[in-house]
Amino acid sequence: MGWGNIYIRRVRVFTMALAIYLDYKSVQWREKWTSKSGQDTLWEKAHERNAKRVLSLILEMEGLWVKLGQYMSTRADVLPPAYIRLLKLLQDSLPPRPLEEVYDTVQKELGKSMGELFADFVNEPLATASIAQVHRATLLNGQEVVVKVQHDGIKTVILEDLKNAKSIIDWIARAEPQYNFNPMIDEWCKEAPKELDFNHEAENTRTVAKNLGCRNQPDGNMNANRVNVLIPDVIQSTEKVLVLEYMDGIRLNDLESLDAFGVDKQKIVEEITRAYAHQIYVDGFFNGDPHPGNFLVSKESPHRPILLDFGLTKKLSNTIKQGLAKMFLSSIEGDHVALLSAFAEMGLKLSLDLPEQAMEVTAVFFRATTPANESNKTMKSLADQTAKNMKAIQEKMNLNKKEMKRFNPVDAFPGDIVIFGRVLNLLRGLAATMNVHIVYMDIMRPFAESVLSGFIDKGPSVNDRWIFDSPVHSNVEAKLRQLLIELGSNDKILGIQVCAYKDGEVIIDTAAGVLGKYDPRPVKSDSLFPVFSVTKGITAGMMHWLVDNGKLSLGENVTNIWPGFGSNGKDSIKVHHVLNHTSGLHNAMADVTRENPLLMSDWDECLNSICKSAPETEPGKEQIYHYLSFGWLCGGIIENASGKKFQEILEEAIIRPLHIEGELYIGIPPGVESRLAALTVDTDDLRMLSAISGHPDLPSSFQPQQIAQIATTLPALFNTLHARRAIIPAANGHLSARALARYYAALADGGKIPPPHSSASKPVLGSHPHIPKLSSWKAPKIRKCFGQKEATLPSTDISKSYEQVSHVKNFEGNTEDTSSNKNSSKTNSNPRTHATSKVLRNPKVIDEFLGAGEYENLTLPSGGFGLGFKRFSTKDGSSIAFGHSGMGGSTGFCDVTHKFAIAVTLNKMSFGGVTGKIVQLVCSELNIPVPDDFLRFAVKQSGPDEQLNMVRPLIN
Repeated sequence: MGWGNIYIRRVRVFTMALAIYLDYKSVQWREKWTSKSGQDTLWEKAHERNAKRVLSLILEMEGLWVKLGQYMSTRADVLPPAYIRLLKLLQDSLPPRPLEEVYDTVQKELGKSMGELFADFVNEPLATASIAQVHRATLLNGQEVVVKVQHDGIKTVILEDLKNAKSIIDWIARAEPQYNFNPMIDEWCKEAPKELDFNHEAENTRTVAKNLGCRNQPDGNMNANRVNVLIPDVIQSTEKVLVLEYMDGIRLNDLESLDAFGVDKQKIVEEITRAYAHQIYVDGFFNGDPHPGNFLVSKESPHRPILLDFGLTKKLSNTIKQGLAKMFLSSIEGDHVALLSAFAEMGLKLSLDLPEQAMEVTAVFFRATTPANESNKTMKSLADQTAKNMKAIQEKMNLNKKEMKRFNPVDAFPGDIVIFGRVLNLLRGLAATMNVHIVYMDIMRPFAESVLSGFIDKGPSVNDRWIFDSPVHSNVEAKLRQLLIELGSNDKILGIQVCAYKDGEVIIDTAAGVLGKYDPRPVKSDSLFPVFSVTKGITAGMMHWLVDNGKLSLGENVTNIWPGFGSNGKDSIKVHHVLNHTSGLHNAMADVTRENPLLMSDWDECLNSICKSAPETEPGKEQIYHYLSFGWLCGGIIENASGKKFQEILEEAIIRPLHIEGELYIGIPPGVESRLAALTVDTDDLRMLSAISGHPDLPSSFQPQQIAQIATTLPALFNTLHARRAIIPAANGHLSARALARYYAALADGGKIPPPHSSASKPVLGSHPHIPKLSSWKAPKIRKCFGQKEATLPSTDISKSYEQVSHVKNFEGNTEDTSSNKNSSKTNSNPRTHATSKVLRNPKVIDEFLGAGEYENLTLPSGGFGLGFKRFSTKDGSSIAFGHSGMGGSTGFCDVTHKFAIAVTLNKMSFGGVTGKIVQLVCSELNIPVPDDFLRFAVKQSGPDEQLNMVRPLIN
């Protein structure tokens, strides 16, 4: 093809593209002045007119444009009927090339004359496509074959067409920035030339046939992921000639013949879809060109799809293969975090933080097929959804219409996803053309799950990296890791972190397992786990910090702090009632959140609901666990007492002083999604729980039967980014075990900040940037601070402590401040040293936590809770311990007597068994009494005791 022809070809393509573009722009303008009834006719005529132009150009140009036309003809789900009807002609065959050209190519490539190669060669081609044409022939040994012969000079044409297509896409992107198809054309430019080497296609054909386990006859071996398709054997190949086994079949677009042979079209398309799911997710090697011309259906029963033409194939890395599987499964589960994580793993970068829109786009990507006769409805629905998403982007970015036209929400689009998307679109178009309904989420799910389970199911018995590579700090940590391996081998652990302090030093910092059921990445020391009610212990610490700083009094009425709270008989509720779970509001919010769980993510509405609630029991008389209301009660008090937002106090009181930035959140900010663990449920524990009878110390809305029901829905709800980003101070803390253990290590020592966390743990604790996602609540005017001394506190014997441990007079730590600590600069040379050595200054703060000593009258003596913390008792009564556990097994607590703190975070929700075994081992090895809440897991119990103990961790 000389330069003259190249120039003419280029001019013809650009002229036609411009004509079609201007035609549609004029129709858009004329539509404004056309009646509603006439608009459909206006567009139908435009589609017919331009479809004829496209077909005429393709028939004239041939080459790459034929492939584009074939692709368009399969998109019956989104393209107007005129395009489908006319471009479908390209699926049948193009005008054949001269026979002399075919003979010449065959003889040159194979090095023999036609007579020396074939006993018979049918001159009439079976089909003529864009790159080659196919003839039926018989070899000298009598075997029937097909011979695929590349068109002479087609390589030059294809390469030129790719340049022209790239130029057109660039032009469209400039004229209409919202239609930027550059990632797609770039990938096509990279992959399309590979189709010109038939040796490459021959090797691809053998590989796919081997991967799919193709057999000419059914062998009866049909496991869940086995596919039942046929692929011709390769006989011989060169760069321009491919000889394949002949298979007699019916073309997919020959609907009359398919009906005549009694072919089940639904079953055929489902099997083709399964074959592609296997290629993509299991093999990571798939045919990127599944248009109708590349399939036949065997005439013999059982009718099976015959897969042809493997010139355009794509090989995926394990990372991309896992990412695609994760993207697919996360869209099914509605897990925004896993979806964004999958995007990050694959290199797909978004320009802004819009997870809801990303989820909607992905759901559209994997949507079920629609018949061709519903294409207009589908197009309108997709257009409406696109407009909605673009409006959300425009509002978030504060762009005008002109700026919005040029805004691209995707920063980086990996080429692997382009071919993957093309395959899904072609399959969707194939289903629409054949008028069958394919639910991709049902058909492809087992294959996507299999690729991830192949990594996730590699537990400690076969995965020597199941425990994250980090140094062993002590002998007890070495023994702990052996226990974790045992529990992991028995499928009791998915992902876990354990961290412990003794005498202010780190003795355990271990991470093991994977981040989620569909996330095979390893758990690391800085991974963030959702810990449910463990969050209450953090929130309680914030309340005590405000008391310590004179912003809050434990004995004050809440209504004096929080305007609007006192309605409906709540005027006598005091701060200590809230912390002690005796306010009578134990069922508050239960009905609201049951009817609409998403309401939990609306901070202002939840605070308003708390204000409208009424107590069910007299404040201070009964201790009934405030499983949900506790967080918003404290949250409202914290914000109104401090005049600051909840997360500002969290950072000021806990995160900055302890230097645990980036590893403790209540409501996560954008940017930490890649470190989040995803929840799943231990179904065995769940079955046990559902059989347990009711318990009076739990609210009526939070009995075991309700808990079992809640537990089945919690992972789906709390795995969503919507819930994770919400501020739910009773339930949605996201943290690492080492951050939680450091918090309790400080509390165990009366608020004294421990030395810097072990630098052997990587990344170093506190090295992540901490950017809180603050609520939109408007802070009230700062109220007058209370004095440090609380006049409302009763006068009691200071030596009297919780559990009547008479030999322990008090539990205060060192009371000196930083200015008087002469050795502070010597003992801590770390540049991250803070200005204060304590987070709490009250020398009686341990009594304050427990409701002991002079704080005893602020709590119910017989209750399991102190002031915000669960009192952990031991058999011999020799230890003072407190903390808070959460539904699912995560926990954090400290033993003040032994200056010991431990935190366990996990993502496979059980009801205490795993955590109990861990705590028992660690405490036993250190000669520390095991709290009763955890000790029971070491002794087999039955009857009422077993039921009572089964439910105890849930009320922590």
